[in-house]
Amino acid sequence: MNISKHELIDWEDFIKVDLRVGRIIEAEPNPKARKPAYVLLIDFGKEIGVMKSSAQITELYTVQDLIGQLVVAVVNFPKKQIGNLMSECLVTGFHDENGRVALCVPDLNVPLGTKLL
Repeated sequence: MNISKHELIDWEDFIKVDLRVGRIIEAEPNPKARKPAYVLLIDFGKEIGVMKSSAQITELYTVQDLIGQLVVAVVNFPKKQIGNLMSECLVTGFHDENGRVALCVPDLNVPLGTKLL
């Protein structure tokens, strides 16, 4: 990938994105989503609390895999209607070579609500 093909941002742009660590406390299929997805309840700790999200991660994860999983999510987007769900945060991930989404996760246990720096 050539970085010059992408718009460069400055530090002020980057720090506007509030990326936090949360723990998935509930997960269930979202039957009303256009593409297969899970409804997630994510605990971001005392400062932020619990937020809902819809995530298209059904190809690589089961509901049982997700409970207790740490994730990185953007917590300062406006709420967005996704099917019958009002999503409150955006869970981050990466597409693999087959287009399946792998979650972006910390490799060590860190406190809930920790901000990505």
